[in-house]
Amino acid sequence: MKALIQRVKKASVTINGEIYSSIGAGMLIFLGVEKTDTILNAEKLAQKVLNLRIFEDENEKMNFSIKDVSGEILVVSQFTLCADCRKGTRPGFDNAAAPEIANKLYEEFVKLLKASDLKIETGKFRAMMDVSLVNDGPVTFWLEK
Repeated sequence: MKALIQRVKKASVTINGEIYSSIGAGMLIFLGVEKTDTILNAEKLAQKVLNLRIFEDENEKMNFSIKDVSGEILVVSQFTLCADCRKGTRPGFDNAAAPEIANKLYEEFVKLLKASDLKIETGKFRAMMDVSLVNDGPVTFWLEK
């Protein structure tokens, strides 16, 4: 399971010209699910995300987690994170989980985040989405579990 996390001032997902979801300050998470991923990967990644100290304290040090700052989270399914670009110029997606499995693990990941009582929003699985964000920093992290 792969996650590209961006600390944001705000973010939103638009589908067919209409805003589907939006958040204020917090995290935008692009989530890729691979063939070998299980619910255990989702659990580990969710805990890592919720406790990752990427928000600044009064001394501008990254000491606070999303829970500490009562931030909001937008999770967008992103199978292209599972691409293999090592050979040639066309990405290969053999490592990506089948849509049924990927959706199940994506939903499980979201469910685990929602247990935190933070505001959690999502994109729409397998939809063409326009994702807008204002990156705060910019601060961006790549996680794999």
